[in-house]
Amino acid sequence: MNDLKDIIKNRRSIRKFQNKEVSTEIINDLLYSAKWSPSWGNSQCWELIIIDDEKQKYNLSQTLTKKNPASLAARNAPIVIAICAQKKKSGYYKGEAITKFNEWFMYDLGLVTQNICLTAHCLGLGTVIIGAFNHNKAKKILKLPANYEIVSLLPVGYPAHSPSPTKRRKISTFVHKNHFNFPK
Repeated sequence: MNDLKDIIKNRRSIRKFQNKEVSTEIINDLLYSAKWSPSWGNSQCWELIIIDDEKQKYNLSQTLTKKNPASLAARNAPIVIAICAQKKKSGYYKGEAITKFNEWFMYDLGLVTQNICLTAHCLGLGTVIIGAFNHNKAKKILKLPANYEIVSLLPVGYPAHSPSPTKRRKISTFVHKNHFNFPK
């Protein structure tokens, strides 16, 4: 358990990568961890697009919001994984939404993304989760069908830097017992 806690604690967002290829074997390890992610009713709504083409990475990097610190990561990482989902699959039963949150695929994609990020860190790779970009333009670039959405971009590669840990809240400030208690 201590190894898992260390992996979780020491994972960082990496925005600078070495100019070093990520092997097919390692990419397959990342995809294996994605395969075993939990999902609503085992819907496995995710679709992952591996981007290693320089022009495609550049085009996607141009969809990021201005001043996004991950712009260079999206362009320069050896690979970028586009995290996508089929709509109206997760959180639905027989075509009807059965939860208040009809975009439950967002939860499932968070789980698959976390599995990939933790596995990448365990394998000596770095990642950064990008959510601030023009999703519609990225969707066109990736040629996604209408009933699919792109939720995030995940640059992956060997870290060229080691960021310091960010400050975290104390557990006592976000855990409540039996009901919500406002902080004093």
